[in-house]
Amino acid sequence: MSDEDIKERYKKSLEKLAAIMEPMNDVAMLQSTFRCPYRNKDDRCTAKFGCRNQRKPKVNDLLGCNQKDNDKLDYRSFWEMPDGGIS
Repeated sequence: MSDEDIKERYKKSLEKLAAIMEPMNDVAMLQSTFRCPYRNKDDRCTAKFGCRNQRKPKVNDLLGCNQKDNDKLDYRSFWEMPDGGIS
């Protein structure tokens, strides 16, 4: 197999991978505008850092997440915590 054949197969493989990944990326980009990526299906926060949407759990569990799907997200301020930390 020549270098040109290898390059052509590589290029086709990348194009096929891009065709598979692009729709998934589009969905993720859309969801990132209204759903926190650290919120799981049970509305629990899985982030390992402070976030203004976290709330203390009622029992020894993951932190709750106050963010709702219809909220407009702006991640720039999520990691800016008040001096008191998690509230």
